[in-house]
Amino acid sequence: MSQELFKKRSIPPEMRARDLLSRMTLEEKLAQLGAVWGYELLEEGRFSQEKAKELIPHGIGSLTRPAGSTGLQPEEVAEFVNLVQRFLLEETRLGIPALVHEECLSGVLSRRATLFPQPIALASTWMPELARQMAELIREQMLALGAREGLAPVLDVARDPRWGRVEETFGEDPYLVAAMGAAYVEGLQGDDPREGVAATLKHFAGYGASEGGLNCAPAHLPERELREVYLFPFECAIGEAGALAVMHSYGELDGVPCAASRWLLTSVLRGEWGFSGITVSDYFGIEMLHSYHRLARDKAEAARLALEAGVDLELPRTNCYGQPLKKAVEGGLVPEALIDRAVLRVLHLKFSLGLFEAPYVDLKLTRKVFSTADRAKGRDLAKLISQKSVVLLKNEGLLPLKQDISSIAVIGPHADAPRNYLGDYHFPAHGEGQLEGVEEALEELGITTLLGAVRSRVSAGTRVLYARGCDVLGGDKGGISEAVRVAREAEVVVIAVGDRSGLGQNSSSGESRDVAGLRLPGVEELVKAVAETGTPVVLVLFCGRPYLLTPLVEKVKAALVAWLPGEAGGEAVCEVLFGDKAPGGKLPMSFPKSTGQLPLFYARKPSGGRSYPWGGYVDESPDPLFPFGHGLSYTQFSYHDLRIEPGEVPTDGTARVSLKIENCGHREGEEVAQLYISRAWGSVTRPVKELRGFLRLSLRPGEEKQVTFEIPVDVLAYWDREMNLVVEPGDYQVMVGGSSADIRLSGVLRVVGERRPVGGRRRCLSRAKEGGPEP
Repeated sequence: MSQELFKKRSIPPEMRARDLLSRMTLEEKLAQLGAVWGYELLEEGRFSQEKAKELIPHGIGSLTRPAGSTGLQPEEVAEFVNLVQRFLLEETRLGIPALVHEECLSGVLSRRATLFPQPIALASTWMPELARQMAELIREQMLALGAREGLAPVLDVARDPRWGRVEETFGEDPYLVAAMGAAYVEGLQGDDPREGVAATLKHFAGYGASEGGLNCAPAHLPERELREVYLFPFECAIGEAGALAVMHSYGELDGVPCAASRWLLTSVLRGEWGFSGITVSDYFGIEMLHSYHRLARDKAEAARLALEAGVDLELPRTNCYGQPLKKAVEGGLVPEALIDRAVLRVLHLKFSLGLFEAPYVDLKLTRKVFSTADRAKGRDLAKLISQKSVVLLKNEGLLPLKQDISSIAVIGPHADAPRNYLGDYHFPAHGEGQLEGVEEALEELGITTLLGAVRSRVSAGTRVLYARGCDVLGGDKGGISEAVRVAREAEVVVIAVGDRSGLGQNSSSGESRDVAGLRLPGVEELVKAVAETGTPVVLVLFCGRPYLLTPLVEKVKAALVAWLPGEAGGEAVCEVLFGDKAPGGKLPMSFPKSTGQLPLFYARKPSGGRSYPWGGYVDESPDPLFPFGHGLSYTQFSYHDLRIEPGEVPTDGTARVSLKIENCGHREGEEVAQLYISRAWGSVTRPVKELRGFLRLSLRPGEEKQVTFEIPVDVLAYWDREMNLVVEPGDYQVMVGGSSADIRLSGVLRVVGERRPVGGRRRCLSRAKEGGPEP
């Protein structure tokens, strides 16, 4: 046998991968295109050599969720992963390690992992640096488990709150989604892939625009809208952050399921954007070409279609890429060159991650990372994100609560239920009904509820009352009379209601938990009954999607949304209620007044039916109840001194927009300066405004700060009539304010010169900072 170049770490990953590929049999190649569930290699909770010999005799591409599918403790997971890797290195002919993957949407899907707020809450912070910090800590915990690929971030743009997976997204705006997603990728992957975790962008593409808000339904998107709204965050995460993996969507575009779309997975992803990582199937997605979409006649044809499109790795376990594909290759239906192309990509990633040199986990590291001390570090970050994500929707002077309050009633199914603060991909929620020890996993985290936090926060003389009132689901309203009695005895009521997220039938939000209506599940009667007592009420929403709040908001003095805030949500909300922390979150998604308005989003076209006499509804205003970017504070801010420089900027230049913001109130506060762009008289119609920059800043009473946006003109590019991405000269309206509906300053940015095509990788994001422009 020739010299084994693939074993030399000094050789570039591409050469090592090609050398290894040249030595592989068809069975060994196919093994690298598939996966095996972690639990399949266990017997009585321990690694089984016999099962490994049966299931992965030729190696395996990926090991699926050894933490998330087993319920093992982190130390047990790390030991199990080491044994799997040792088997692969020592008991298979070529000794190729597995690429271990886990879900990591808002924390690793593992016992004792930090439970961060769901992405919809993270987006409400408008702080990409927090997304980066969160992903850095997730990377640390994943590495301690032996996982080197994370199935996140979700970059689906969500404009229909009926869709159950809204909670997994960064909201309705492609620019905000792109900025938060790119930061997450940077945090998860780190500066050196050999010390990082490969981020997997999902779900490519258009998944959040499904028909009727239904999961896995077709998306009816013209190409221009698809590119400018739904593909843009993926393009940004690849071009700006260097994402290493992409997962296709379950849905279809114009009659072609994404798993079978060569245009999407090859022409756009690799041809236009230069992506060089791996494309993985969403779980069971290749087989669904046969069983769900009814496109492929059998599993072999499904495998062929997916391979031709560009899907390299089948998850969660080998199915179509196993025996069906082997027979298709041997029968001449699929050329082996297609297999080689996919295997080469998988091997290249494994070499790039340093898996051949460092396949094992240091168990000392595992014990340290999941120790009580290190978990406290994660809890602190989760609490910070929760605090920053709270959005104050309404306040008629009731908040912050008085320090000398005599009595307070904390009411509702979310007041004292830590399970209800979790998202669908948090371990205790995701594993519910599927894994043993889920209840124990929740208890071992020691989550403080809102009720518990209030009891700890108030003075000894303050009376704290509690009533659950009703269930989230199930219709049990027998406790409403007790809640009314408790409310009448209190000086103020905090009523905590919302969703129960998960994948099961007893969940109201999460994957496959879509709804036809948007009334709060099970609790409207409770809120109304408590409000009618006359005791001032603060409404706190722990939810995964926007709901129809008009009849409830009218009855309460204050309302805020905490989304699904994770393990530190109770404490975070309590601190905002009492003014220990200032609310500064902004909505990443519009709140509608009725389901008939859907889909509802701020970046509408001029003809988008918002103005009389050519648009609007007979029975409802077309405007949202709360617009994108909305969020109140305990203080007030003024905007002034807008400057746009230079006066004229070339089509390949950079513009600078600066302004000053002052805290005019008597309390410290946080504001998010939001910069929007509008263009009239172009070659195609443009939205009335589009977010193109933002910055969150903290201001003391009377303090003033300057904010500067540096805007590469590439950020203004759009797709023209011939479907070319171009920057067109002309006047662009610049608008800055506290929300999409609260514009304080405006001016004109004039772009001059020739119409410029934008090819290859472009600059997708503006840069924002405190202070003036750099000299």
